[in-house]
Amino acid sequence: MTNPFSWALIRLEVTRTLRNKKFMFFSVLYPSMIYLLISGTRTDAGTIPHTDLTFQAFFMVSMASFGALTAVLMGNSERIAKEREKGWVRQLRLTALPGRGYVLAKIAGAAMVTLPCIVVVFLVAATVKHVRLDAWQWVALTGVICAGSLVFAALGVAIGYLAGGDAVRPLTMIIYFGLSILGGLWMPSTTFPQWLQNISEWLPTHAYAALGQAVEMGGAPHARDIAVLGAYFLLFTGGAAWLYRKDTLKA
Repeated sequence: MTNPFSWALIRLEVTRTLRNKKFMFFSVLYPSMIYLLISGTRTDAGTIPHTDLTFQAFFMVSMASFGALTAVLMGNSERIAKEREKGWVRQLRLTALPGRGYVLAKIAGAAMVTLPCIVVVFLVAATVKHVRLDAWQWVALTGVICAGSLVFAALGVAIGYLAGGDAVRPLTMIIYFGLSILGGLWMPSTTFPQWLQNISEWLPTHAYAALGQAVEMGGAPHARDIAVLGAYFLLFTGGAAWLYRKDTLKA
């Protein structure tokens, strides 16, 4: 992505998003509030089944991932659908920005604004719930959650080109809550019936949270989780590019 227009678009996307008060609440404060609500129901020092993680540490990663998911999925899909209606995307096609540059800039720009979502959840967990990790783990957790959010940023772009202004929000909400709940972000997937666990293991949100949980337990992310996310990234990015080209031809 060497085109200067792509970098300019990324800077514009980041600036616009960080100035959005609705984004600041739902992506930054909302996940931390849910974390405090959920973790406040447990005061024991027990661990989540099949892990060595305490309830508070497990849900710290889940809610940081949920916050990043909110930022890149909800923000991208609705913004792109509105830009299409207002003709902004059509105007961009008249510039030197290539189609792939627009799609990649949208994905990268959305992923870059996940940092405040992640950091606030970590600060709340460390100060209020006394979650303690080594310095390298905090850095690694931030890195893997930011990197993993690219998958859902690509999905947000695809949804933005799939649905119109009126339909984009309900469609995004269904996908958003479905992936969050079934992927184990709101509750451990080990509490699901076995048939639902089998489905959950192949969802991108399950693999996404597993990246951070592996780091919390002192190891590296598992190859299977990386492979699952990589496959979904290619699928969503390819879908976004195809829908972009289709929208271009239609215009």
